[in-house]
Amino acid sequence: MRILAVDVGTGTQDILLFDSEGAIENALQLIMPAPTEIAARRIRRATAAGRAVVLTGVIAGGGPCHWALEDHLRAGHAAYATPDAATTFDDDLENVERMGVTLVSEDEAARVDGEQVRLRDLDLDAIRSALAAFDVPGDFDGIAVGCLDHGAAPPGYSDRLFRFEHLRRVVEARNDLRAFACLPDELPEYLTRARALVSCIDSEAPAVFLDTGPAAALGTLQDTNVRNDAPQLVLNLGNMHALCFHLRGTQIISLYEHHTGEVTAEQIETFTERLAAGTLEHEEIFGSKGHGAFYAEGGNGDPSAPAPVAVTGPQRGKLRGSRLSPYFAVPHGDMMVSGCFGLLWAFAEKHPSARDEVLTALGVSAA
Repeated sequence: MRILAVDVGTGTQDILLFDSEGAIENALQLIMPAPTEIAARRIRRATAAGRAVVLTGVIAGGGPCHWALEDHLRAGHAAYATPDAATTFDDDLENVERMGVTLVSEDEAARVDGEQVRLRDLDLDAIRSALAAFDVPGDFDGIAVGCLDHGAAPPGYSDRLFRFEHLRRVVEARNDLRAFACLPDELPEYLTRARALVSCIDSEAPAVFLDTGPAAALGTLQDTNVRNDAPQLVLNLGNMHALCFHLRGTQIISLYEHHTGEVTAEQIETFTERLAAGTLEHEEIFGSKGHGAFYAEGGNGDPSAPAPVAVTGPQRGKLRGSRLSPYFAVPHGDMMVSGCFGLLWAFAEKHPSARDEVLTALGVSAA
């Protein structure tokens, strides 16, 4: 069984090709620029050349491409976007127009003289081409994808809060990291980026979606030095978001989510300690430009029992030498594809026919 796992972040897209016929440590891997970084580079090339940009495609990750577009417009150059692509920058298209972007139809976009930039979080043709260069077939028995989706918040409503309310709803419905896994037709309508991501899958192979935060946590739990049923903290320091889970196995005691670039190492330490103790307030996280903090039912923490901390993510260096004495997790020997290992666990969760084969390879219990 061959399953392609693609974890789409802000700095990188982490790609793993699982093959049940080989050891998980031998799974093929690619750590490549994130789609938003690729789009940003193309926009900046157009800016340097003094050309208009024409954005087509679907809603995708913002961040770098959003900042590049703002710089392009500030430089006095024209920008055009189809409605689907424009939603990458704001769910309210009037706000996109206020930025200075001209909305056009697909047909109009094709006729504009400018740098054509197609937005999408998944480019399977590019992945297949990369694999083909090494004589690796580009057919898959399953596809698992993940990204972070703030969701389409109502006009005037905080997208940070809307995102966090989604996390809370999932936990309240079923308290387990695996509950975040969704088949394509199970995705809520408001998770527009996630739905656009799975729409880029051009294969009939079974698929699954999992948010990048839970994916990183599920991957981290596959490190044999982390995996146990005692309370522990799993902290994913991504390039854009920091998500900390206080866990007992895959059950969530509490969590907080912030923006990695908005917090110092000292703040991360304090937030994490207080989450474990049950004293971290939601308002403190939200008020410092984060998403929030949440305690599951009965999950109030215990200040007298410090929990061990496992860290993953490309910004984990923020906690080197930390007073938390964190363990830098390396599931199956590789930190950068922690999220991909979590995506494989999600695939096994949602596709029973693959469960035993995948979980055995991952060394994970089916319980």
